[in-house]
Amino acid sequence: MTVTASGTLPDEVYDVAVIGAGVVGTAIARELTRYRLRIALVEASDDVGDGTSKANTAILHTGFDAVPGSLESRLVREGQRLLAAYASQTGIPVEPLGALLVAWDEEQLAALPALAEKAERNEYRETRIIGADELYSREPHLGPGALGALEVPGESIICPWTTTLAYATQAVEAGADLHLNCPVEDVAGALGDGSPHELTTGRGVLRTHTLINAAGLYADEIDRLLGHSDFTVTPRRGQLMVFDKFARELVRHIVLPVPTALGKGVLVAPTVYGNVMLGPTAEDLDDKTATGSTAEGLDFLREKGGRIMPELLDEEVTAVYAGLRAATEDDDYRIRSHPGQRYITVGGIRSTGLTASMAIAAHVVELLADSGRDLGAARELEPVRMPNIGEAAPRPYERADLIAADPEYGRIVCHCERVSRGEIRDALASTVPPRSPEGLRRRTRARGGRCQGFYCGATVRALLAPEAPGASEAPGASEAPDTPGPSGASGTYGTSGTNGTYGTSGTNGASGASGTSGSGEPSLRPEVGP
Repeated sequence: MTVTASGTLPDEVYDVAVIGAGVVGTAIARELTRYRLRIALVEASDDVGDGTSKANTAILHTGFDAVPGSLESRLVREGQRLLAAYASQTGIPVEPLGALLVAWDEEQLAALPALAEKAERNEYRETRIIGADELYSREPHLGPGALGALEVPGESIICPWTTTLAYATQAVEAGADLHLNCPVEDVAGALGDGSPHELTTGRGVLRTHTLINAAGLYADEIDRLLGHSDFTVTPRRGQLMVFDKFARELVRHIVLPVPTALGKGVLVAPTVYGNVMLGPTAEDLDDKTATGSTAEGLDFLREKGGRIMPELLDEEVTAVYAGLRAATEDDDYRIRSHPGQRYITVGGIRSTGLTASMAIAAHVVELLADSGRDLGAARELEPVRMPNIGEAAPRPYERADLIAADPEYGRIVCHCERVSRGEIRDALASTVPPRSPEGLRRRTRARGGRCQGFYCGATVRALLAPEAPGASEAPGASEAPDTPGPSGASGTYGTSGTNGTYGTSGTNGASGASGTSGSGEPSLRPEVGP
């Protein structure tokens, strides 16, 4: 198993190379390792899931409101079942809260039967229309004036960071090579004579017999390098606000509006990390790097949030952030096989891509087989078990047995999120380790809480890079796992100098996200988003 982030690339011809290590690209790589193939997973950033995948709304969808008969509808429906089972096996945090589509006027109320019928056509038969009395009994903190709702009990919240990391971990442990910091700049070869694709990257040339394009926002640009212009990606920005954990008791379900052509609209939903999320906006842009939050966007969210749940706006905002979705001119996924070129495009994957990821991967493998590729017999992959960073199951600091066996799990580094030194140590020694404070946060939640790394930032950076100048002077971690609040830290405080925008570069991957805290300062926010 190999993970590289620098140096020249191997001088070999891979059987299959996948461009883009987001949730879809890692799922495809994982599925391909079930066959006796040499697989390369190529990512422009220094980490997996560092683009759109880290800024997903983190909902495990039922697909009830997809376009009936579409490829997206089928793959979301299949993917939901596959990912729910996989999450249970691997320890990915999932909470089955159910969703309520709230009607705020007579027109929206009249639309609910059609939405229920649409769900039936998408083979989801558990929806139910409820009246205002039941709605307010189940969500007592809703704003006044709601007339009813469509209940969708199968909707859940999930951790998108752990999902992507689990796929990547299993792929690498099964033999795939993961090449980070490797933006794809050009593609040549793949002629009728059977010559391999030659990918010019920021780290040299990578050769592969078959190429799969899962490059997110840049999938259309990779497609054009292969001579295709089937679709154009229009980045759709979604800005969100994340509220402190004290707001969690206000919300019991995923609260959705009646959807529009631009998406599901502004929602209020808990996260598996114990926060509450408000958003996203839906802004079609020209710039694939425009991941900044705007005053207009935040004002819009406050206006919507004040209608949906007024008490929410009285709570502290931990962070705000924005991410970009890969919207196209089509309402469906743009997955195309080009057998003559030994090339598959996996484009137009919007926010439902998290839910559909495992089904998309299976579909891509089917396309490979249909193109004449002899894959051989599939094998079972060795299972993986991911560290729990969700609140629905005990965290390490709550487990006396774990702390008794290894006291490092009782030494708290990040007090806001209760992250122990043992968890950080494990992340740094994992199959796909973090290479930045942001990557470490997605694995442990360190620096993702109320203070946004003000107290623990120096300690976290010292643990991440112990050889760095001044690391020995970083503040120590408290040994009291039940100490309330961000106490026990001393010395130099501060957040990483890489606050703000986290984008990918080159021609691979998808957008990152940027954020500002409630005080208007750059923020290292919890990255659950659109």
